[in-house]
Amino acid sequence: MLVGEQPGDQEDRQGKPFVGPAGRLLDRALEEAGIDPSEAYVTNAVKHFKFTQAEPRKRRIHKAPNLREMTACGPWLAAELAVVEPELIVVLGATAGKALLGSSFRVTQVRGTVLEEEIHGRPERLVPTVHPSSVLRADDREAAYRGLLSDLKVAAQALS
Repeated sequence: MLVGEQPGDQEDRQGKPFVGPAGRLLDRALEEAGIDPSEAYVTNAVKHFKFTQAEPRKRRIHKAPNLREMTACGPWLAAELAVVEPELIVVLGATAGKALLGSSFRVTQVRGTVLEEEIHGRPERLVPTVHPSSVLRADDREAAYRGLLSDLKVAAQALS
């Protein structure tokens, strides 16, 4: 199971998670790490696209969800976890981590490690990593991609 932040502009319009540039990068990294993207259940911690729009008919600009919005969407994520019963959760970025593990979560402190935590009353194994959109925004995209790939290889190993 992969848990991201929230739908982006393209995801909101198409009604599916990770269909834009970050999704394509994630699929490539998953395949390289040995994880079949088609075998993964993909969702977001926040179910709506929070954005600002400077001018009508212009591109909608992403805004990070706040704790209240993460909490409001929590029951949906809990229901997904109960139905899917994932073998492993790949936590994509800080928002997903905070939604699953609490407001003190810091992706930089635990990325690429297997965590064992109780989530919504159920023991879960999680591997946190950066959100793929952060790779696209990084100054050194190759290094950022290698870091994401390394984290996903930890997830693949945990699944084998």
